[in-house]
Amino acid sequence: MSFPKEFLWGAASAATQIEGAWNEDGKCPSIWDVAGNHIKNGDNTFVACDHYHRYKEDVALMKELGLKSYRFSINWCRIVPEQGKINEKGLMFYSNLVDELISSGIEPMITLYHWDLPLWMHKLGGWKNSAIIDEFLFYVEAVVESLSDRVKYWMTINEPQVFITSAYVIGNFAPFKYAIFSYKNCIRNCLLAHGKAVKLIRQKARTKPVIGLAMASTTYIPDSFDEAGIKEAAKYSFESTVGEGSNSVYMDPIALGKASPSMAKKLSAEDLKIISEPIDFIGINVYQPSNPLINKEKYNADSLPKSSLGWVIDSRCLYWTIRHYYERYHLPIMVTENGMAGHDSVSADGTVDDMIRVKFLDDFISEMEKAVDEGIPVIGYQHWSLMDNLEWCKGYEPRFGIIRIDYDTQKRTIKKSGWHYRDIIREKAE
Repeated sequence: MSFPKEFLWGAASAATQIEGAWNEDGKCPSIWDVAGNHIKNGDNTFVACDHYHRYKEDVALMKELGLKSYRFSINWCRIVPEQGKINEKGLMFYSNLVDELISSGIEPMITLYHWDLPLWMHKLGGWKNSAIIDEFLFYVEAVVESLSDRVKYWMTINEPQVFITSAYVIGNFAPFKYAIFSYKNCIRNCLLAHGKAVKLIRQKARTKPVIGLAMASTTYIPDSFDEAGIKEAAKYSFESTVGEGSNSVYMDPIALGKASPSMAKKLSAEDLKIISEPIDFIGINVYQPSNPLINKEKYNADSLPKSSLGWVIDSRCLYWTIRHYYERYHLPIMVTENGMAGHDSVSADGTVDDMIRVKFLDDFISEMEKAVDEGIPVIGYQHWSLMDNLEWCKGYEPRFGIIRIDYDTQKRTIKKSGWHYRDIIREKAE
């Protein structure tokens, strides 16, 4: 078996991380625009990769790389700069971007929420306040009405377990609030916002939509590959404390219509009916396995290579995440993020020889291909990231892109990994 002809080979980005233009054309501040010294080295969102002004150049590079798809997010703050007000200039930017992608033969894929909560919504309580559900739907409807004549693929929310846990429990992500007693309210509000958004997209979309969400889907690589070892790994992936918090607390209500144990008393039967509005695929964002968090004695992380952020590089985690998710939820899978941070630098001849990322691509795509060969419906692969960008509180030091950004000049340079990915796409498409 090989990858299907319609397989979506692409790359991913997020608005806050690349767009810049943080206060232009009617946009309001987001919680990340006012993060201040929480971001390393005094970095900020203000210019980023200047994609807002350079999107045509960036789409031309995507075309040169042979991308079939591009997963990007809409910045809520561009669309609804104040409660109840739609900003047409914000919608026009994304409409122009969609047109540019389509004219270049690239499938646009929209993520509706990738963490850029408007500051005005944060002041109303953010995800702690159930009022966010209707405010989110107001925003979603505006985007769907504007773009659904040309956009088919939709993701409601990116990595709910990350932005809720990090922002409201640990307090190390914007808006940097320790609100642990509101944690379950945040989860419930997020799940209801997702479910209602899915229903709204189905009702309002002018092109038949394909809908999912993107999960930070850390799962467990089996310690042994017999039946017992695989069963144990699946249990760790969804029923351990880490596994529930990372995966089943969100996906069990969405895909199975049932609450995970920690949310059983929080989600009513009516909630679960709304949350489990049928989706078409599950997006998985995969970087490293959960083994070091769950059972590090059986997992020799010290022997494995690491990214520049210290994340373990073990390509097997992609195959096992695809398999664990499919066997539990029985929905098609899209790899919505997969990549690594590197210490990339420019050589004297102007090239960027990021050979560790070249090997990363080969190894991880091979593991994805293994799942495809076993008959699991994997519908796409969106490499993280299209370009170097703001890695949230880590600032601009970690470089995830297959395109290098010189932040002083905004010069774009396709890295060796980018050209290699182009060759992979050509080879697999054939």
